[in-house]
Parts: sequence; C-alpha cells; structure tokens
Amino acid sequence: MWMQVMCSEMMNMQAQVKILLPLRERWQRFKCHRAYRHRISVQGHDCCKSVVTGGNTMGALEDEAVDAPQIYSEIEELNGYKKSRNSSESSGDDSLDDIEYILRDPQLIRKEKFKLMKNLLLICLAFMCNFTAFGGASTLQSSLNSDQGLGTASLAIIYGALIVSAMFTPTIIIKHLGCRWTICAAIIGYVTYPLANFYPHWGTLVPSSIIVGFSAAPLWSAKCAYLTTSAKRYARLTKETTDTVVNRFFGIFFLFFQFNNIIGQLISSFVLSSADSSNLIFPNCYNETYIKSYCGARDCQDDLEEARAMFNVSCDVSSSSGSEVEDWTLYTLMGIYAGVGFTGSAIVAIFVDNISIRQNETRGFFDLLIATFKHMKDRRQILLIVITMYSGFEQAFLTGDFTRSFVTCPLAVNWVGFVLICYGACDSACSFLFGRVEKYTGRLPLFTMAFLINLALIIVFQLWIPYPDTQTLFFLLPAFWGIADAVWQTQLNALYGVLFVTNQEASFANYRLWESLGFVIAFAYQSFICVSAKLWVLLGVLLVGISLYYYVEFTERKKKNSVDRDSDSEKDYEINEAYLDSRKSMSKAHSTKM
Repeated sequence: MWMQVMCSEMMNMQAQVKILLPLRERWQRFKCHRAYRHRISVQGHDCCKSVVTGGNTMGALEDEAVDAPQIYSEIEELNGYKKSRNSSESSGDDSLDDIEYILRDPQLIRKEKFKLMKNLLLICLAFMCNFTAFGGASTLQSSLNSDQGLGTASLAIIYGALIVSAMFTPTIIIKHLGCRWTICAAIIGYVTYPLANFYPHWGTLVPSSIIVGFSAAPLWSAKCAYLTTSAKRYARLTKETTDTVVNRFFGIFFLFFQFNNIIGQLISSFVLSSADSSNLIFPNCYNETYIKSYCGARDCQDDLEEARAMFNVSCDVSSSSGSEVEDWTLYTLMGIYAGVGFTGSAIVAIFVDNISIRQNETRGFFDLLIATFKHMKDRRQILLIVITMYSGFEQAFLTGDFTRSFVTCPLAVNWVGFVLICYGACDSACSFLFGRVEKYTGRLPLFTMAFLINLALIIVFQLWIPYPDTQTLFFLLPAFWGIADAVWQTQLNALYGVLFVTNQEASFANYRLWESLGFVIAFAYQSFICVSAKLWVLLGVLLVGISLYYYVEFTERKKKNSVDRDSDSEKDYEINEAYLDSRKSMSKAHSTKM
C-alpha cells in the first residue's frame, strides 16, 4: 500500500517538475526537438545529450508537443516580469511578491480580485463621506463667513498648511502607520473643520484649518499609493496593462468622490432653504444696475450687502444672504456634516484591509523626510508642476469666486448648492466614463478636450452678465466645468501613478503640494482683485501648463516607442539566432552526406 502511495507522490512530483521546468531549458528542448525532427546535428545542446527531467531521450522529445509561438510568448512575458521585478526591487516594492503564487489557483485569483475591488469601493465611500462634510462646509465659506475675508482666509490657511505637510510628512507617516490608518486618522482631522463652523471665528477656524492642512497631504498620498498598488496587483491578475487598470481605478474613485458635491450641496441647499420655502423659487425680480456693476466678472470684492442696500429700490434682489442664516440652521447643517465625516473614518477603520507598499524600507528618517524634495530631481515632475497647479486654480475659482460672484451675488446663498449639484453630477459621471474611455483614446485627447472646455468657459465668464432670467446658464456652465475637472482629477492622478510608479508616496506628495500651491495663490488674492483679473490669471496658467504637459506626453511616447523597438529587436534576434543555427546544422549535415 505504501509503495502505491510513494509511486503516486513521485508521479505528482514529476508532473510538477515538468510544469515548472525553467523557460531557458524549455527553449533548449524546443531547439533540440526541431533539430532532431530535421535530422540535423544537435551538437552543443546539452539537453539533447542526456537526461533533462528523469532521463528524457531524443525519442521522448519526438513525442513531446513543443509550441514555438507559446515559447516566444512566454519569453516575452518573462522579460516583462523581470523588468517589473527589477523596478520593484530597486524601489523596495514587495507588493507583488505573492501574485505568482495566487496566479496558480483560479479560486485564489477570484478571491484576490474581490478583495481588491471591495477595498477600492470602501475607500471611495469613505472619501465621499469625508468630502461631503468638508466640501459642503468649504464651498459656503466665501458666502457664510465673508466678514474680513474670514472664510476664504481659512481656506488659504488649509492649503498653505497642506504645502508644508506635503513637503515632509506623507512618506514618513505612511511608513509608520500604513495606508489604512493614515487615511483613518486624516479623516478625523478633516472633521474638525465643520465642528469649528459651529462658532466661526478666527480663533476656531484658523486652528482647524491648520489641522486639516496637515491631514490632507498624508490622506491623499496614502489614498493614491493604496489605489496604485491595488491597480498593479489587479493588472497582474487580469493580464491587463498597469496603465489601463490605474486609469480605471482612479475613474471609479472619482465617480464616488465627486458625488460629495451632489450630496453635500443637497444637504446645504435644503437646510438653508428650510426656514422659508419661497427660497426655492428662482428669483424673477432683480436690479439690473446692481448685477451689472457688482456681479460676475465685475465683482471686485465689494461688500455685497451694502451694494444691495444701495441699489435695491423697487424689489428684493435676494431673499437671503450669508449673514441672515439663523444659528439653529447653521448648527443643524454643520452637525450633519460632522456626523457624515466620522462615518467615513469608521468605514476605513473597520472594513478596509491593510496593503503593503514597502515591506523592506531601507531609507532612514532623514531620507524619508526629504523624499518629496528629492523626487523633484525628476525632470518630468518639474514640467508637470504648472498643470498640477492649474488643477488647484480651477477648483479654487469654482468654490471661491464662482459661488460668490456668479451665484450668491445675483441670486442668493441658498442657490449655491443647487447650482453646484450640476457641477458635481457631471464631474462624477465623467470621472467614471473617462477612466474607461482612456483605454481606447489615451490621455492626450482627454487633456485636449478639458483644455478647450476651460478655455471656452473662461471667455464666457469674462463676457456673461449673470442676470437671473438666464436660468439655464447658471446650471449649464458649472456642468461643463465639471466635465473638464473630471479630466484634470482622474487623468492627472493616473499620470502621476504611471510615470512615477516606483516612488508613489513622494510623487503624490508632490502632486498635492503643487495643487495646493495653486489653491493658496488663488485664495490669497481672492479678496484683493477683481474676478476679471482672476480669469486672466487662470487662462495664463492653463496655457503654460497644457504646453508643458504636451511636451512630457510626447517625450514619454517617444521613449516608449524606442523601448518597444529594442524589445522587438531582441526577440527577433533570439528567433533569428535559433533559425540560423538550425540552417548551419542542416548545411553541415547535407555536406557530410555529399
């Protein structure tokens, strides 16, 4: 009985040896088989002389099925694997160590894919909750807390603190806490902002803004590193390119993320309008002189309440303004936001799995501290700075200037939420769409489309006088702005993930740093210059940024094409070498017969 068991085990081992036979040896076996089939000399091939696995002879090779195209494809796959492993080893990335084992079992593949998608969706949900709270509170700052520029000043402080945070903290915090707990702790830091708005004052908003700023860089860097690493694993499981899966994952993320605009603005609109149902009726009575002089691109940061009092003679220009919000309404609104934010942190803490970015971190404390600065040695990062800053400029314009000058000024503060719902809906839907479309179009057409949309809208904002009777434009223009923003958010994040795959934490810290600098500059001059001048600044940054992006894109394409040609030449060389060897052997055999 035990002999039968031993024989069975030996047969299984022999089968496994054959399956795991090194590719180099299989390539030799293929050449030997071809040589034997053509009855040519096989000298120089050790595998033909004797035993390969358990004493295979040339007779055994005659019966062995050897598929040349399969061998070639396996060589190509092995070369790609070696390249990915080399880059992984150079960066200390051990996140793919177990993939080879998982790929041997279809059941493990299904489990791993489900786990990756589950974690992706949970992180999406957590971010949606967090930014429903923070985004809902921040978009109202220029309207609710306009006294002495308190609201926009607090936003500027947030992004100023974020810059300092992005310079030093993401890499070192992620190393010690891991991505999961970094995200969890950072979301709690964000919740302090709606809590501070219970009593909006310099003594409450400034400290909470600093906390949010220092939480933001680790939060976004951890999220981006988590998603990029998950996408790399998913790509190996599905045999897709990393570029395709990274874009898809970021598209799914921003689909959920941009829903915060819809949910947050719905909450604020209905809470702020709850005191008087007439606030939900679009105004049909307004003072043209007031709107033409103080709203839209003509807004030079004058006191809107004094302007209303000056021009509001025959009818009510606005049924509500920022200073008229009752305390109980404010408490209700901010209480809801705080509760939603805490929910996001709990989701990550309880349900999201840990993920390994680096198992063997060899860098010291000082190296981790300056990793963000060292990453700037990469020329591609320097060239992407302006377009990354533009992402901050355009978001700051929408939340700080558009909401005040094009909505609150001609209509009322309670309409901010309803108008931004259109922006959020288009941003969310297009984020998901573009994450999938990129697979077929590439990044370049999407960036070009976003550039043209923003260019056209900047010109429209310069010319449009926002009279309330042009109701459609109040919703249509931010909707198109959301389409363009979907490109900037999904494709810029994916671009960083693809270009700097071996240095994720530092690269995404740079992304947050330069985007935040755009926010800071835009919010810093928000209270001092007219909207018309801000639009010209926005246009200049857009033109310079897109030009430098095009240079990076074409340079990378040229480099990729060069690498592909070298890879094809190497593969052709191997095939031609084998072919020439066989032809020489055949010639020698023929001359011997003669």
